[in-house]
Amino acid sequence: MPSTFLPESVYLYVPMDILRLMTNNFRIFRKCALIALLVLTPLISDLAQPALLDAAQHNSSSSHPASSADLERSIRAEMDFLASDALRGRGSATPDERSAAEYAAKQFAAMGLSPGGENGGYLQTLALPNPLPKMAQYVLQNLDHSPRTATTNVIAILRGSDLKLRNQVVLLTAHIDHLGMAAVRSGDFIYNGANDDASGCIAVLELARALTSGKPPRRTVVFALFGSEELGGFGNAGFLAHPPVPLGSIVANIEFEMIGWPDAAVPAGDLWLTGYNRSTLGAELAEHGAALVADPHTDENFFQRSDNYALAKSGIIAHTISSFGLQPMYHHPNDDIAHIDFALMTHAILSMEGPVSWLANTEWSPTWNPNDRP
Repeated sequence: MPSTFLPESVYLYVPMDILRLMTNNFRIFRKCALIALLVLTPLISDLAQPALLDAAQHNSSSSHPASSADLERSIRAEMDFLASDALRGRGSATPDERSAAEYAAKQFAAMGLSPGGENGGYLQTLALPNPLPKMAQYVLQNLDHSPRTATTNVIAILRGSDLKLRNQVVLLTAHIDHLGMAAVRSGDFIYNGANDDASGCIAVLELARALTSGKPPRRTVVFALFGSEELGGFGNAGFLAHPPVPLGSIVANIEFEMIGWPDAAVPAGDLWLTGYNRSTLGAELAEHGAALVADPHTDENFFQRSDNYALAKSGIIAHTISSFGLQPMYHHPNDDIAHIDFALMTHAILSMEGPVSWLANTEWSPTWNPNDRP
């Protein structure tokens, strides 16, 4: 989620627990060795990222995991790539954001999903305004000064099977970018964005696997990972300007953001939905098994602080699912793999499989509650 303030400090860099990873198997040892080289030498990073991407793709199965343990292994493999130092924080509108997008595109292709991007592919490239708006410049002032000229969305489509419902669309989204690297290269200068929002991207990828592992849903499902959310939502703006499906066909949008940390403000294992009382979507998903409650942090205006808001202002029923408990790692370099609660992520994704599948197969559609449409 974007913020009006920047990280206040840069923490001492503590490497990932490479020794633990090395004990798993030789393949992971080779991957960790490569990551170490990428961190030490940006030139090597530029040359070796395609190989790392292919290794991560190989480690992540295109079929849906058969158990909670299998799902957690898949989540860890995806997190090991998306939040690795090798991707240098997936800075908005950088080549690292693009590398993350290409990785997700390969995942969607392996699932057999139809491309929803440009030129028959999964990627949607969008030019950023020049000069950037003042708020975007403010966000970037203490970050790496690389040029930011274009951002990348990833879009995949699972066509509905019911002639009556296939023109109705469920849209599942997250944002694939994060802050990137600090301008001052000392200590831990990489903002890995493990929770914000690699966790949400992984939720979308895993829900795509779940929906493609069985009978196709009756409704069409679009999976979109937006670029440059942290700079002010340029990815979602490009999606709205060049949608892969008519915007009027989208019956609901669920954004996933920061589901890798528990929130003590809600019961253990629960997720919360921004703007819960604005529409009928949250209550109906909860009725069908989603561990969803209302956002306990209404004073933070989270409904307006994620990609869903632009879609909601366009008339789409759009909310964000999260478990962000205002933890101090937010927008700091220690939002890294070491701080992810993988058991929570696994539970969160599993808990949404049934409700999302129901939404993709029902004839019911959510509506705004009176006077609550943005």
